Amino acid sequence: MAPLAPPVAAIRLVVRRALAELPAYGPVLVACSGGADSLALAAATAFVAPRAGRAAGLVTVDHGLQAGSAERAETVARWAEQAGLAPVEVVRVDVAGRPGGPEAAARAARYQALVEVAGRHGATALLTGHTRDDQAETVLLALARGAGPRGLAGMPASRELGGVRLIRPLLDIDRAQTRAACRALGLTPWEDPHNRDPAYARSRVRADVLPALVRALGPAVLDNLARTARLVAADNRVLDDLAVAALAEARHAEGGLAVKVLADLAPAIRARVLRAWAHELGAAPAALSHRHVTALDALVTAWRGQGAAYLPGGLRVLRNAGRLLVAAPDQPVGTRSRNVRR
Repeated sequence: MAPLAPPVAAIRLVVRRALAELPAYGPVLVACSGGADSLALAAATAFVAPRAGRAAGLVTVDHGLQAGSAERAETVARWAEQAGLAPVEVVRVDVAGRPGGPEAAARAARYQALVEVAGRHGATALLTGHTRDDQAETVLLALARGAGPRGLAGMPASRELGGVRLIRPLLDIDRAQTRAACRALGLTPWEDPHNRDPAYARSRVRADVLPALVRALGPAVLDNLARTARLVAADNRVLDDLAVAALAEARHAEGGLAVKVLADLAPAIRARVLRAWAHELGAAPAALSHRHVTALDALVTAWRGQGAAYLPGGLRVLRNAGRLLVAAPDQPVGTRSRNVRR
């Protein structure tokens, strides 16, 4: 018997560890585009899952954005069935008309479809093929946008999405390993032309920025960026826990949040409290920006009788009688009047 190629062994190991942390019930589903990363993940899952006594299936999404996308999806599905994965589904989505740029629209459509399929099959988890290289790209893009700790934490290894657990087992595996694993297994990955299209920021980071960093700083820069994400994520978890307690303390008995309690919080905790409260009010997480949270914070720390802070979804937040309150739809906003008190 030929020795097992090290990249294949490495990927099987991280998949085995990921599956071992899941509840014993329900299948797992692999999201697979047919690219090297998700194909290597699917092949490893097809090998590991049955030996762990777990059913494993595959979902591939056809965005309909490229010629031949339907045929590519069917090819992935046929391979998955031959590899022993079940259930196997091809899901076609409509990206047109969704908010955001083409990347954001395609991502939103893809995850919506994946979550729906996972829910229909009662899947315990959905596995995606994001690698260490993807994590490094995410951190660099967050830095370029001026993102705070939440952005610099990159992609979490595990999170809940629409009631489904989303797991990224390959965040400690690099892209070279997934390609080498595919070669060792005789698999031919699909090369997404969007990954080479300079119109997309991530493609430019992948083609130009990361290689330049590696040349200038050495190959360890990829590990260092990914490690930065892990360290920041750990700090975020602590700060988020503190913010949960602070939000509970800031709730006013008559509704809204008490300004005095908010003003006494450390700025990092207060920002998290205000962001979490805005989400509760109905502001979509994807639409809520630093600018919105800053406007809320100004009602606490830079109060000069100003009018409402506006949040996504048409929400308006006022300061009144020492509280932050959601303005009623017919409540006028503007400068401070006699019935708006500190």
